[in-house]
Amino acid sequence: MYFSAGLLLLCCTTELQAATTEPPNKLIELQFSTGEWPPFISAALPHQGVVAHLIHDIFAEMGYQVSFTFLPWARAYHDTVNGKYAATAVWMDSADRKHDFFYSDAVLDEQFVFFHRQQMAFDWQQLRDLRGLQIGGGLGYSYGPAFDQALNSGLFSISRVASTEQNFRRLAAGRIDVFAEEISVGYYTLNNQLPELASAISHHPRPLLINQSFLLLPRNSPDSEQLLARFNQQLQHFKQSGRYQAYFDSLAQGRYQ
Repeated sequence: MYFSAGLLLLCCTTELQAATTEPPNKLIELQFSTGEWPPFISAALPHQGVVAHLIHDIFAEMGYQVSFTFLPWARAYHDTVNGKYAATAVWMDSADRKHDFFYSDAVLDEQFVFFHRQQMAFDWQQLRDLRGLQIGGGLGYSYGPAFDQALNSGLFSISRVASTEQNFRRLAAGRIDVFAEEISVGYYTLNNQLPELASAISHHPRPLLINQSFLLLPRNSPDSEQLLARFNQQLQHFKQSGRYQAYFDSLAQGRYQ
C-alpha cells in the first residue's frame, strides 16, 4: 500500500497530538467523615490537620482522592454506618464500634499527660503519687484501666467538663490541681485559644496514657475490606520509610498551625 510523505506526516502528527492531549489517569474520589479535633484534624488548619494530610496522601498513593466532610462526631459515625461515607477518621478503640466498623492499623499515637500551673511543684511517678488531688478531665473520657481503678478506690477525685478550654481556665484559677489531656491538643488549645494562660501552665513529661486512634470503615460496605487491606499496607510503607514520622515532625515544628 502506498502512502505519500505528506499523508504519513499528517498521521504521525495526529497520533502524537492524541497521545499528548490524552488526560492523565484520574484519581477515584472517596468521601470520608470526620469531626473537629485540632491540631490533628480540623477544617481550619493547613491540609485540614496532620492526620487528614497523612490519610489524604496515603490514599493518593493508592489512586484515590479523599475529601473530608466535617460533622459533629456522633453524626459522622451515624452517617458513615448508614452508607453516606466510605470511612470516618479518626477514632479510639471501643468494643461497641467494632460491631459497625473495621479498624485500620493505628494511624495516630496520642500521649496524655498532666498539665499543671507553672508555680506548682508537681511530680508523679506512680498513681499513688496523685493521692488527694483534684484532677480535671473531659466528659466521658477514660484515662486507662489503672487510672479508673485508682479513681474508683478514692485515691483521688476527678471533675469533668465539656472542653479543654474550660479545664485550662479552671486549672489557671486553681479550681483543679492538674488536668489530664493529650499533649498536642493541650498546647494547641493554649497557644491558639488561651494565649494569655500559655506562660502560666506547663506539663509533666511522664505520660499518663499512650492511646491510639484508627480509621474506621463500615462493615456493611462491600468495598471496605479490600480498601482497608490496601490502606494498611500503604500505611506500613509510610512508617517503614520514615515518611510517616515526617508529618508529626512537622506538627511539632508548628507547620499545622
